[in-house]
Amino acid sequence: MAKSSIEWTEVTWNPVTGCDRVTAGCANCYALTLAKRLKAMGAEKYQNDGNPVTSGPGFAVTTHAAALQQPYRWKKPLTVFVNSMSDLFHARVPINFINDVFAVMEETPQHTYQVLTKRSLRLARLAAQLPWPKNVWIGVSVEEPKVLDRIDHLRTVPAAVRFLSCEPLIAALPDMNLDGIDWVIAGGESGHGARPMDPAWVEDIRKQCVDADVPFFFKQWGGRTPKQHGRTLDGRTWDEMPSPKVRLLASA
Repeated sequence: MAKSSIEWTEVTWNPVTGCDRVTAGCANCYALTLAKRLKAMGAEKYQNDGNPVTSGPGFAVTTHAAALQQPYRWKKPLTVFVNSMSDLFHARVPINFINDVFAVMEETPQHTYQVLTKRSLRLARLAAQLPWPKNVWIGVSVEEPKVLDRIDHLRTVPAAVRFLSCEPLIAALPDMNLDGIDWVIAGGESGHGARPMDPAWVEDIRKQCVDADVPFFFKQWGGRTPKQHGRTLDGRTWDEMPSPKVRLLASA
């Protein structure tokens, strides 16, 4: 567990590390850069090198069975971002290990778990094989129109909270279908080579959320550092949060 600076969570938990770039949203992946640094520092979890084209040093997909015990030891209820340094639904993460992660989340109902993926199709295909307790939220990254199908995949999953992370927002996302979506996060890219975000893109997403009565969370404008330009939109912060629901698995 590590205390997180991400505004919409409290801590991160990484039973899996490593990933591969799959879309334009991955171009300046913060986790890939951090993994390289952690490998150089000798961090045990980041010694396996990934594909030099799609991944990098210290960033091969690797499961960590020992990390599954961590949530049982946390003394107070926490909001937990699962796999900030990976994607739980990456093809190289075995279904048995995904089930193990879900079992831990189900057995620790005092915590709220937030799982975010770009592999929405695999998520949808595996959903029926997983438990969906009320404390597990599932989200997909939606950075540009080319990946809007991820929302349709997400809609089939019976999570108590389904959310979108429109970060790094690299293009306008007009006319999103927010039916069955409980929360939307938006934010600009940060780090070296951060791509600029047009304020109109964020304003439009906020309007779509207001019109659909979906809670909206604005994380940051982005820049060289995450906090360089702050997170105020139209003179205020937007920190709306979702309310969990009870859902059944949608038919395929």
